[in-house]
Amino acid sequence: MDKIFKTLIVVLLLNSQSFFAQQAQTIATQEIELKRNEAETQRFLKDSHKKLDDKIDLLKKEQKDLESKKKNLTKSESNLKSTKDKIDKLEIANQKLENKINTTSISDEEIQKQKIKAKENEVAIQKLKLTKITQEKELEKAMSAL
Repeated sequence: MDKIFKTLIVVLLLNSQSFFAQQAQTIATQEIELKRNEAETQRFLKDSHKKLDDKIDLLKKEQKDLESKKKNLTKSESNLKSTKDKIDKLEIANQKLENKINTTSISDEEIQKQKIKAKENEVAIQKLKLTKITQEKELEKAMSAL
């Protein structure tokens, strides 16, 4: 009986050692799996951050391009307005010259000078109108770029 009891104790001790060994092996396996998962998570985070950084860089470039196009549009609008103002100013000056020629009694020499000035203004107006057409095309181009 004593022998059976000792054998039974030895078997129980061996079983408990086996149980503890299995438990230790399970814990080690879980730790390895945890480390693997952490490494995979870090890799995923790194890839996600890189994708986000690339997207941010792309958006910044697009924003810079849009700001440049907006600046060009504003410049084109300003140039066109300036040209229109110059044309209006010269047309008014020509009307005043024509009125002066037709309504006042001045010498023939002064009339010739006024007519020459009116013709010069007319040439300048035509040049500005050509410039205006070019600027309108540039403005349309700038608008379509947006």
